[in-house]
Amino acid sequence: MKVPVQITFHGVATSAALETLIRERAGRLDSFHPGIISCRAVVEEAARHKQQGKEFVVRLDIKVPGTEIAVSHEHGEDAFVAVRGAFDAARRQLEDHVRRRRGAVKTHRPGEDAA
Repeated sequence: MKVPVQITFHGVATSAALETLIRERAGRLDSFHPGIISCRAVVEEAARHKQQGKEFVVRLDIKVPGTEIAVSHEHGEDAFVAVRGAFDAARRQLEDHVRRRRGAVKTHRPGEDAA
């Protein structure tokens, strides 16, 4: 990725392995949309009751020309799984954005039934 990834940890100890995974997954997004302007990732522990255990939330904010893609993904007990899930969702949204820009998405004419 040409643009550096901004990574923030809230209520979670900074982890070199987690940071490496985030940078690696962000770098892969370039193959789906080479015009990424910025990428921010926030990893935080969700506020839960003590009996329910830890719940991690990963929020991604990716800016590309013409739009901004925001993803939030939660996973209990494992921040690495939450990161992978968030980047998978961001990849799907980037692919959809590229398809719409190319005009490869089918649209219905006004007055037609979608079913």
